[in-house]
Amino acid sequence: QVQLVESGGGLVQAGDSLRLSCAASGRFSSYNMGWFRQAPGKEREFIGNITWSGGSTYLIDSVKGRFGISRDNGMNTLYLQMNSLKPEDTAVYYCAASNYYTDYKYAYWGQGTQVTVSS
Repeated sequence: QVQLVESGGGLVQAGDSLRLSCAASGRFSSYNMGWFRQAPGKEREFIGNITWSGGSTYLIDSVKGRFGISRDNGMNTLYLQMNSLKPEDTAVYYCAASNYYTDYKYAYWGQGTQVTVSS
């Protein structure tokens, strides 16, 4: 198992940057990690993911070029660097973990961190 705690959210203006962190306990380095977000009144949205080694990342088109995912397995931490933030990026952001033993489904989730972008 792995326990996840997100941090780094806040209120920023359009065009600003934020870096979210997801601190993990347990065997963090054995998990592929994903970032999700949920805006008010909307379904949870997958943003992107990173493999257990950090060797490969994927981001959805709407954030590609503005967001970046990275991880530090030595620090048991996942990151989401968000640049050029837009009001439509306002949401609660979640990290999640998956691996072979979860059938590669995101079985472990953090509690979320709020990001609010004002125009």
